[in-house]
Amino acid sequence: MLFTPGLLAAQTPTDTLHVYGPGGPFGPLNECAALFGQQTGHPVKVVAGPDVVWLADAQQRADLFFGGSEYMLTQFTAAHPDLVDAASRTELYRRAAAILVRPGNPKQIKTLRDLTKPGITILDVNGAGQLGLWEDLAGRQNLIGGIQANIGQSFANSALGIAAWKQDSRYDAWITYASWHNRLTTETAVVSLPPSEVVFRGTPIALSKTTRQADTARQFVQFLQSDKGHAVFKKWGWD
Repeated sequence: MLFTPGLLAAQTPTDTLHVYGPGGPFGPLNECAALFGQQTGHPVKVVAGPDVVWLADAQQRADLFFGGSEYMLTQFTAAHPDLVDAASRTELYRRAAAILVRPGNPKQIKTLRDLTKPGITILDVNGAGQLGLWEDLAGRQNLIGGIQANIGQSFANSALGIAAWKQDSRYDAWITYASWHNRLTTETAVVSLPPSEVVFRGTPIALSKTTRQADTARQFVQFLQSDKGHAVFKKWGWD
């Protein structure tokens, strides 16, 4: 998709564009926000993390909302129908599931089946874009019981999971998105799954019903869909 900065060149930048969503897509969205601001002179602020952290602010300021998966934005829209313009919803790019392990892969984990072996402790994020992710993967190979038996603890969101991964060395593996490695380069290594086994989930974005900058918000979405925006997402681990 072609993005033409000239669309905004004749406009005088006004308020900062405010974008809210979970932590997973923060890296590429924040980088795209900086590039968009450089090209157009219109600043974009991306606020990411669990919605309890930013919801009150978003109710006053939001121009756009994004999700870490399709179901995340669907759930948020259902909970806050007064905030999200569902008709404006756009899918950006998908990201692949993978296994994150400790640097150097000391337990020599190479496949999902390896996660069922005795002595393996798995970290699980049971929510925040990863709800049911490991089960979708394990079910294809009849590994649900074996993987479940090795889950050390489940966490409600990625922020809690990351904190546990950093603080507790007993965790050997985490079935999540490969893109998280780009945020945890010194704490993880990636075990990719074969194409026949991998699961993908999307990254949706939608305008706020309360935005006063709808045209600029749409132009930012257009930038995200452009070749330049896509290149940023690829750098951060999206397809």
